Amino acid sequence: MGSSVKAVAALALHRFGMGPRLGSIAAIESDPRGALLAELARPRAVDVAGQSLPTSARAFRIVADANAERQARQIAAARAQKQAAGPMTESTSQADAEAATKMAAEAVPNPGRQIYLNEAQARINAALAAEIGFAERLVWFWSNHFCVSADKIQSMSGAYEREAIRPHVLGRFADMLLAVVSHPAMLVYLDNSASMGPNSVAGINRTRGLNENLAREILELHTLGVRTGYTQDDVIAFAKVLTGWTLIPAGDNPEHGGEFTFNRRLHEPGPQRVLNRTYEDAGVEQGRAVLRDLAGHPSTATHIATKLARHFVADAPPQPLVDRLTRTFRDTAGDLKEVTKALVLSPEAWALPAGKLKRPSEWVTSMVRAAGTQADAPRFVAGQTTLGEPLWRPPSPKGYADDEPTWIDGMGRRLDVANNYAERIANRADPRQIVESVLGATLSAATMQAVSRAESRQQALALLFMSPEFQRR
Repeated sequence: MGSSVKAVAALALHRFGMGPRLGSIAAIESDPRGALLAELARPRAVDVAGQSLPTSARAFRIVADANAERQARQIAAARAQKQAAGPMTESTSQADAEAATKMAAEAVPNPGRQIYLNEAQARINAALAAEIGFAERLVWFWSNHFCVSADKIQSMSGAYEREAIRPHVLGRFADMLLAVVSHPAMLVYLDNSASMGPNSVAGINRTRGLNENLAREILELHTLGVRTGYTQDDVIAFAKVLTGWTLIPAGDNPEHGGEFTFNRRLHEPGPQRVLNRTYEDAGVEQGRAVLRDLAGHPSTATHIATKLARHFVADAPPQPLVDRLTRTFRDTAGDLKEVTKALVLSPEAWALPAGKLKRPSEWVTSMVRAAGTQADAPRFVAGQTTLGEPLWRPPSPKGYADDEPTWIDGMGRRLDVANNYAERIANRADPRQIVESVLGATLSAATMQAVSRAESRQQALALLFMSPEFQRR
């Protein structure tokens, strides 16, 4: 790819957006930077069509109600089977009872899976419909930075992104941090919902203890970063500050179960000292005060700036770019819209040729956009799992890695996916049209030659999708 205006426009769509689609390179080639900034300025730029989707608390209650009904039916079936067993042998009675309870359980399907797929479909549709997709990429970045796992809390995973991430990606970091930490999905994922201060009423009565997971990950992953001066004592004190941050049990409150609540009976009483500052016991406000200070800490600015630059530009981001984003973060008190604008306006962010390997989710989305097709959630989710990046299921609280060594070994699986996808769409997607109208003739001579020599449409499409110009951004 050269340095022509088309190449710069293609870079904007690959590096910052969801990938080019029909006519998109031509639409922005006169001013790629301006097009990106215009998308950030668009009202409701990060909204998703999710009006019919339940809130996280509602989804939690739906699943809890189904689980309760399933359990009740199993118990009732077992009782009925026991009464009807008569003189049958014990082994026969046991087998019949197990069959009856299994049938009773299957009569109440788990709604969590469908809620998850509906959320996934809304997310996929937003990425495919976006003109550029810069705002969506920001959502994906922040959702991975503040990740939760559907393996732990499936019903809430999509709603968490809609409720805690999307409203704040162009707002202030402090507001997003508070929204994330107080969201029930995060409190469940990192086990804070059951954390008790050792000297709290509940801690004394139940002889259960403190859980440090959420406090540690906030310090290490979400704000300051590793090796930034905090100690194990800071982790423990912060964990005590966060005791009482939990959610209302679904069984206790059928109307508000699953919502955030501060339960003082779980809260460790007294002041706590975190990062050389003492925070008086003011209930939930004690935690909010610590989060505000963490959001404004100089190390947080550097940590966030480095991750943004690494995600959008290069595995080893240029130091002048990191410094500029760090300075903007500090000068604007964590205004993420201003930080994002500084990223777009930085000359280092436009280096050619593109060298950053797309993550599987980015690559698959750009492939579907280029072909002009749609994606259904079950197939998309299965494909992401095959490629090692299952949706909302990161391997750890660190989220998915943002470097080439993590993903390069999966190129063989990408080839399988590209071949299968090309086979499905070969009768309705013309590789020549994709080259001419979607990619804007930004492919190298070698790629063009390989595509032109392909023995079939399927092979030509697969070659396009596996080309270096399409794999990298």
